[in-house]
Amino acid sequence: MTVFDRLVDQAWPAAHVEDAHGWRLRYAHGVTKRANSVWPAAEPPDLPAAVEAAERFYFDRDLPAVFSVSPWSRPSGLDDMLQRRGYAVADPTLVMTADLAADRPVTRDVAVAGAPSGTWLDTWWSVDGRHPDALPAATGIITGVPAAYATLGDSVGRAVLQGDWLGVYCMATAPHARRQGLAREVLHALLNHGRAQGARRAYLCVTERNAAAQALYTRAGFVPRSRYHYRVRARA
Repeated sequence: MTVFDRLVDQAWPAAHVEDAHGWRLRYAHGVTKRANSVWPAAEPPDLPAAVEAAERFYFDRDLPAVFSVSPWSRPSGLDDMLQRRGYAVADPTLVMTADLAADRPVTRDVAVAGAPSGTWLDTWWSVDGRHPDALPAATGIITGVPAAYATLGDSVGRAVLQGDWLGVYCMATAPHARRQGLAREVLHALLNHGRAQGARRAYLCVTERNAAAQALYTRAGFVPRSRYHYRVRARA
């Protein structure tokens, strides 16, 4: 099991989780693949039975069956097996990490709070949201563990302290406010806040297609360390 699979699972908690055949089946009313997917954390004694149980779990909730697949998913041939079963690849994602040995420069007054304000939620959901009526479920996910919420104008971010690690999530800037350095300031403020709380390293997840975000994170000292993708099978 990779440390990143565990960290992401903890920092983005699903409303309901069941353990089945050594796997974690996560459900959060369909809000985000991360909280509505299988984390195949252990070797199941019967792989076909485990897959069928996962499919029933999601199909009974009117959702497609989704697996989060990383190099440490178990069993090692799971990805190939899901492909043969008709699962499509979705959202290839990089996990990037950075050292927090020193503070990053912050030149503007970034507000960092222990709870998301209405403005924070509106900004984040205007960028990342899919359905307006899903915001309550999304809010339940992001407030399911203690976190810091940073706001600068129309740019926001969230960070979760996890021992030596700081997980950065929900980085979002309204389209009209981009290319003004706001996201950099928000990111740096979150990293500095985490460092002050004892974090030594930070990680974040960014889709491979999001070149602009990857450039921002690279400039902040993040480098790719791992990757994962989803396997999705629609209900027949």
